[in-house]
Amino acid sequence: MGNEGTVNLDTFMCPVCLDLLKDPVTIQCGHSYCKSCITDHWNQEDQKRVYSCPQCRQTFSPRPALAKNTMLAEVVEKLKKTKLPADCDAGAGDVQCDVCTGRKYKAVKSCLMCQESYCQTHFDHHEEFHSRKPHKVTEATGRLQEMICQKHDKLLEVFCRTDQKCICVLCTMDEHKNHNTVSAAAQRTEKQHQLKETQKTFQQKIQQREKDLQQLREAVKSHKVSLEKKKSFIISGLLSFSPTEKYLIIHRSSTLLLGTHCPVEFSSNPNQIYLKQLFSFLLT
Repeated sequence: MGNEGTVNLDTFMCPVCLDLLKDPVTIQCGHSYCKSCITDHWNQEDQKRVYSCPQCRQTFSPRPALAKNTMLAEVVEKLKKTKLPADCDAGAGDVQCDVCTGRKYKAVKSCLMCQESYCQTHFDHHEEFHSRKPHKVTEATGRLQEMICQKHDKLLEVFCRTDQKCICVLCTMDEHKNHNTVSAAAQRTEKQHQLKETQKTFQQKIQQREKDLQQLREAVKSHKVSLEKKKSFIISGLLSFSPTEKYLIIHRSSTLLLGTHCPVEFSSNPNQIYLKQLFSFLLT
């Protein structure tokens, strides 16, 4: 909104309600407000008979008369008709700005103390207005109510370890009195540390499983190589056998597979000796 060629809306926002000025009035110090906003502010100061500017704190007495700033009102009316960048609009799933009236813009921050979410323009005004005592803010969230104690309307910034739940400061003085409590931030840090340790343990287990799997793959590969060697040994030997010797091999192999005994006798013939060695090799 502060880009070159676009109007800076900050100049035309009411510092009290953080919205575009409505029925704008300008007081003696030069600051402008919605007429209703400054009127409500001064009504609260009636007892003191001293009236202040919410921004600069300059005081006035007696109570100043309020007159509409017609020139400023015309500018604001034109601004209301001006289209802002499309990416500022709150879409489906986006958190809407609670201060925007009419056209809602996408919230960028949420104030845990004001319990409101703000678009960038309204957030800038919020920060400026509370600059003396900054509020606790977070990324825009639609779950603000879940962060507030429903009983005391205070921020849930304490964690009760006894009851395993988030509570507010006032809760520690009544129903959670003498319980084991820590700050919510400390509990979150501890849980994050535990999560990292758990993640580390699982990662180590995964690495060990991968190592075991690799060893199994290598064992299978080694076994295949051994089988190939035996296969080559058998084939090269069979090529030199006579038909009768080949028959004996087939018969002996079948007998071995069936688990029966075959009284085959081997002579001192070189091929017969090789055959005996072959069977010994096959059985190892």
